[in-house]
Amino acid sequence: MKGLTTRCPARTAIDAAILAGGRARRLGGRDKASLDINGARVLDRQLSVLGAVAQRIVIVGGPPRAGEDASVVTVPDLAPGAGPLGGIYTALCHATAPRMIIVACDMPFLTAPFLEFLGAAGHGCDVAVPQDGRGRHALCAAWDVRAAARLEQLLADGVRAVRDALGRLRVHVIGEDALGTFDPDGRLLHNINTPDDLARAITLRG
Repeated sequence: MKGLTTRCPARTAIDAAILAGGRARRLGGRDKASLDINGARVLDRQLSVLGAVAQRIVIVGGPPRAGEDASVVTVPDLAPGAGPLGGIYTALCHATAPRMIIVACDMPFLTAPFLEFLGAAGHGCDVAVPQDGRGRHALCAAWDVRAAARLEQLLADGVRAVRDALGRLRVHVIGEDALGTFDPDGRLLHNINTPDDLARAITLRG
């Protein structure tokens, strides 16, 4: 049965988005997307793997960026002050495909095979979210773009935490058995919030 868990359905058209508008207070306000991890910016790593699975990439928020591929579109946050949930809503509003992979800009070790699997998971639900021993990784998820209307209402109701929003949506959870196939060394979903996280990312390499 475990093998069936990680079998991908037929590939469908999908967009992707990178949330780059956070203030990174615990990193002294540094631009997380521009952090160098062993010779490559996190943003470049993400554009490479997302570009392998998505037809179009949107960057939400963050500083102006020049020199990106024409398929990469930078847009301002439509819900400033609403945190990552507002960024997710903004990304979905700019989608041109029926599904969208949305990731935070501080995850340097995502892979194309995992993102392809993620993008094909959870059809019929609002969002597919990986979950490991640390909990749900809601800022690395695949969304049905029709969830934008529901997020708009939640934001209007004052909901700001992504975890609270998930409690009101149809969520498909990707568990540790499925994740293990794509994450043999435990670094796949590593994100960078603190100086210690950054130091660990550098030691993880790859």
